[in-house]
Amino acid sequence: MNLLDLSQASPAARAASPAEVQLDSQGRLRHFLDIEGLSRSILTEILDTADHFRGIGDAEVKKVPLLRGRTVANLFFENSTRTRATFELAAKRLSADVLNLDIKTSSAAKGESLMDTLVNLEAMQADAFVVRHGDSGAAHFIASQITPHVAIINAGDGRHAHPTQAMLDMLTIRRHKGEFANLRVAIVGDILHSRVARSQILALNTLGAAEVRVVAPQTLLPVGIETLGCRVFTELEAGLKDVDVVIMLRLQKERMDGALLPSESEYYRRYGLTRESLAHAHPEAVVMHPGPINRGVEIESAVADGPRSLILDQVTNGIAVRMAVLSMAVSGQMKARAERRSERSRGAGA
Repeated sequence: MNLLDLSQASPAARAASPAEVQLDSQGRLRHFLDIEGLSRSILTEILDTADHFRGIGDAEVKKVPLLRGRTVANLFFENSTRTRATFELAAKRLSADVLNLDIKTSSAAKGESLMDTLVNLEAMQADAFVVRHGDSGAAHFIASQITPHVAIINAGDGRHAHPTQAMLDMLTIRRHKGEFANLRVAIVGDILHSRVARSQILALNTLGAAEVRVVAPQTLLPVGIETLGCRVFTELEAGLKDVDVVIMLRLQKERMDGALLPSESEYYRRYGLTRESLAHAHPEAVVMHPGPINRGVEIESAVADGPRSLILDQVTNGIAVRMAVLSMAVSGQMKARAERRSERSRGAGA
């Protein structure tokens, strides 16, 4: 069921730039919808804040009171394990109350529109919506329609964006490789259907990576992908040559229309990351994968579980990044609300 109609958004909302939607008048984060439009300073602030939160996971009491008394609603219109679980943990570690809406058993399954679902949650005084939706642009649409005091966090929309996944990947890279300026990064796999790849490319370029490459069969490359700021390779060996970071992507068979690949075994032979193909990368290159992993299709188990793999680090860093985004967006909304109240009070007293 398609619950979303982007044409419902007002013309002004549809015309707004990504930065105008995501930042308030003071330049603070109010929504986190996309990497596009955000400056290096905002992305660096997210990474620095997440680095600070990483230590909470090692503490005896894994909580801070930053969002005490606030409510975060997780609205997942698509299945998820890592993203949903880490958002829930992130909100709870910030001491927020968490509402997990099971869409399959909610009123949406009875035909309720997306907007009706949202306004009812709004009436419950939720402070943030974490939204995963199968339609590209869903989070942007929701941010344009919902009342100003609710922070919208995009947990993945269609083929468009997955900004918190990109940022946890950036945190993982920064913690293991330092600054981005000298790094060459290869993103390998199903670029065509990947919302993660687009967000990773934008984040890497914004943070100043030396070179971003995408590696895939021609049938799994979107038209014009190079305009995002990446070099395109259709041969794995050439694409991996001397790179510092290899990010593998899942084959999203559920999104594929028609026969885009001859077979999984042929794909693995040509594009699977094995110990032999990894040898073309820099000797100290690290390996990442946003998950879930298809072993023997995208990556060899010996590589996924090997000493150069950062896959489990990505999961750990996901909690810290999502804590950072939630705390920054909800705090920004709270400050903006207080400023609006102050302005109204001054106006009333004039």
